[in-house]
Amino acid sequence: MHDVRAIRADPAAFDAALARRGLPPASGAVLAEDVRRRAAQTALEAKQARRNALAREIGQGKRGGGDTSALEAEATALRAEMEGLEAEAAAAERAQTALLEALPNLLDLEVPDGADESANVVLREHGDPPRFDFKPRQHFEIGEALGLMDFAGAAKLAGSRFTVLRGGLARLERALGQWMLDLHTREHGYTENSVPLLVNDAAMYGTGQLPKFADDLFRTTDGRWLIPTAEVPLTNLAAGEILAESALPLRFTALSPCFRSEAGSAGRDTRGMLRQHQFQKVELVSVTRPEDSAAEHERMTGCAERVLTELGLTWRRVVLSAGDTGFSAARTHDLEVWLPGQGAWREISSCSNCRDFQARRMGARFRPAEGKGTAFVHTLNGSGVAVGRALIAVVETHQRADGSVAVPEALRPWMGGTERIGP
Repeated sequence: MHDVRAIRADPAAFDAALARRGLPPASGAVLAEDVRRRAAQTALEAKQARRNALAREIGQGKRGGGDTSALEAEATALRAEMEGLEAEAAAAERAQTALLEALPNLLDLEVPDGADESANVVLREHGDPPRFDFKPRQHFEIGEALGLMDFAGAAKLAGSRFTVLRGGLARLERALGQWMLDLHTREHGYTENSVPLLVNDAAMYGTGQLPKFADDLFRTTDGRWLIPTAEVPLTNLAAGEILAESALPLRFTALSPCFRSEAGSAGRDTRGMLRQHQFQKVELVSVTRPEDSAAEHERMTGCAERVLTELGLTWRRVVLSAGDTGFSAARTHDLEVWLPGQGAWREISSCSNCRDFQARRMGARFRPAEGKGTAFVHTLNGSGVAVGRALIAVVETHQRADGSVAVPEALRPWMGGTERIGP
């Protein structure tokens, strides 16, 4: 959500910021509703003052035995006019909110311009793509040959974009999630949470999934939503709160299933586990003071990078362009991992600084230790990392000529010492 006062102060700058995302000007429509609301409120205050004066005059008249019928008739008319003005102000506020809630966050000035992912900028790379003395296979070829990855069985149960993992690969998925949780809690200072997988409208609205992205979500028959990421419940823990400055930053993590309808992705990544309706992810969320969020963004991205390095993967950090940055984000770093079987870079983590955009929607504030009043917190979220895609990257990077998969050393304590996954 956006600060109407900032739009009012510089509408041209607001429209220029929207133009970077390829959107038309919106300040005119927003401020027109703002003018309508404020005019109705001003008129309402004037009529309330007159009504108060009339109440005093009527009281004095009755005590003096005079005729107050004309004054009472005016008071009755005023009451009807005030009800109309209240309705007008409320309608204008609803219209203004509807306009604002459909507009994405304003971008960081350093976000590169560009219409889509082709304008993303690589900031750094780590490691060299592995070389094989055989033709590397994709993860689904390896998994099916091992008998540990069953797409046909999953389709029988639930349809397309689901997977059944068995044996060593099922254990590898579990090990990845547990190891990442322990890394982030023991070494990176995040607090582990076990969160609801079903949330209400307010939670989805607070982090920006509603109303714009309802088609990307799964909804239950009682009106709840399956979470697309643990970002939703973790960030909303701060909703409606006024936090002490000394309590910040808050750093939360959770391992949870995530559910996405993948609306609009027909024909994309139909083979394998890259794009699923259900997957596991370790989520990182931070709630900070405004002046700390840029440094926290760098820190969070580094935490996700550590995961990939420990797994022996080749990765790179990318800053997303204006046209590729998500709705709630002001700046996003994507981490992409090299998949030898595909011969391509694929996104495995996104770390975003949302600044006060989500906080305004959620009503999440803090009280500065010095000074008066409250201020909105800044919120950040990132994948630390997507478990399914980490499994894909491990399987393709550490595949062997005999079809087996070497287990990265970091995971072996969580795999009972297993060094190799075979058929």
